[in-house]
Amino acid sequence: MPDKAQLLLLDRDQAAALLQPELVMAAVREAFLLHANGEGRIFPLVREVLPAGVFGIKSGGVMQQELLGMKAAGFWPGNRQHGADGHQATIMLFDPASGRPQCLIDGNAVTTTRTAAAGALGLLALARRDSAALCVFGTGVQAAAHVDYALRVLPALRRVRYLTSDGRRDPQFEARFAQRCDIAPGASPDAAVADSDIVITATPGRGPLFAAQAVRPGTHLNCVGSDTRGKRELPEGLPARARVWADDLTQALTIGELQWAPQTPAQEFGTLLAAGGRARHGIAADTITLFDMTGIALQDLSVARMLQQRALATGTGTNVAWPW
Repeated sequence: MPDKAQLLLLDRDQAAALLQPELVMAAVREAFLLHANGEGRIFPLVREVLPAGVFGIKSGGVMQQELLGMKAAGFWPGNRQHGADGHQATIMLFDPASGRPQCLIDGNAVTTTRTAAAGALGLLALARRDSAALCVFGTGVQAAAHVDYALRVLPALRRVRYLTSDGRRDPQFEARFAQRCDIAPGASPDAAVADSDIVITATPGRGPLFAAQAVRPGTHLNCVGSDTRGKRELPEGLPARARVWADDLTQALTIGELQWAPQTPAQEFGTLLAAGGRARHGIAADTITLFDMTGIALQDLSVARMLQQRALATGTGTNVAWPW
């Protein structure tokens, strides 16, 4: 009854505890396929620069699955002065039949994990199966999550080289992966890229990170940092040399790497997954492949629904009276 309705709350630690990699990857994969076949809808993006940071809203739904919701998220760099994460996100699921809120979830861990899972799906579909060397730009939360998932899904991956904005070593980042791979700073951006099979860019997107000619044939790139108008990580001319996929073309042309190369032929990643990936899509071994990852609402919502279901099954979270 409306006067007995409840709202389920999942805080930071509760949400993180329920995020199992296999379940997250399955939910994100479903989101891509729903997007590809038109069952899932993505509503217009809100992404605004504020004096203290960037604020955005990603929303959408799958009416056949009674899934409707949004994520309000952004980046406030000043938070780091207080020992807090600059990225902040909150996810809300609604009942599409009534509009009543059903579940409120701290979205930071969800955002990090679903993005890394999407990147892992990109690697499985587009990177060469014999890829042994990875170069990552950035050593923050997002970069670490992407390296973690890459090592999970690519058994041949043995070497990781990382680049920081100031060129310094990051002992904490190295320690996190030291037992799983050969990890060390890259000698230089171009040298690290040229010596890698996979390149992951996970930075604030302040400008091109390396030279286009450093990318050798057969390299795959997961591009994460460009998620706002004006952000950029790739050098001019690189997308034209590559076969390009985006999680959502409209969004990528607005806020992703494709905003800098709008005439570049590109496809949506969900169609590649539906078609069976690299081998079945006729991608030659010497082809440069590029995944422009801006993050879509359906990823957040599919993972949030999985968390809601697991929370209800395990008694996790707090129920608050929410009459309507």
